[in-house]
Amino acid sequence: MNVNYEECLQACLECLEACNRCYDACLGEENVKMMADCIRLDRECADICAYTAQAITRNSPFVKEIMELCAKICETCEEECDKHDHEHCKQCAEACRKCAEACKKAVA
Repeated sequence: MNVNYEECLQACLECLEACNRCYDACLGEENVKMMADCIRLDRECADICAYTAQAITRNSPFVKEIMELCAKICETCEEECDKHDHEHCKQCAEACRKCAEACKKAVA
């Protein structure tokens, strides 16, 4: 594994966890329909973070492209979570921001 990707790997794992917590908490919110976009993006983001972590640890030849896509999806999830006042959304938005930054830094 490329040691320059360590920060990205850690951020992906933290973001995966935050997105899963947000996803689960959103499903328990009173107005679940209002949270539909957040729930959908939490799933997308958690999945790409998991895939990115796998790509990094197996030294995929496409790792840079995968990290770029991960950053884009994380930014989109962050924007959606920022629209909500729930603590789980705020924590998820922060994890997404950090992950996007780490992925961009790793491919720079």
